[in-house]
Amino acid sequence: MSAEQTPAPETLEPTWPRPLRLTAAAVLAALEGLALMAGGAYILVLGLTGDPDDRQQAVTGGVTLIVLALLPLLAARGLLGRRSWSRGPAVITQIMALPVAYNLLRADSMAVPGGIVLGVVAVAALVLLVNQETTRALGIRGPGSETE
Repeated sequence: MSAEQTPAPETLEPTWPRPLRLTAAAVLAALEGLALMAGGAYILVLGLTGDPDDRQQAVTGGVTLIVLALLPLLAARGLLGRRSWSRGPAVITQIMALPVAYNLLRADSMAVPGGIVLGVVAVAALVLLVNQETTRALGIRGPGSETE
């Protein structure tokens, strides 16, 4: 291969396999993003085609959920690509999910199973994201680590 065909070393993917914990964290973040996207689309369609109490509020809520879905989806993509920046948005997504899960659990309705699932997914994703193997795969150094 000539020098023109060989990519620069910094653009190559790392040669070691992606840790299973990192992949699992990315999958959980992607599932949360897809769920937000689906929920936002559902609310948006109902707001536009149905007879909501407040059409503007329904449309705004749907669009907001769709935009919020971008955070975990981008984080999932970054985690799969082993980008160190991606852990921050992924952790923020899980921290934001915990109060939502708590409120769903307190609801006296069919939202309780959703709260259980969301809470379990958020805690599992947080554990996976702060795991030492995940941190090492993302190239994140802890406090007090020597720089090279």
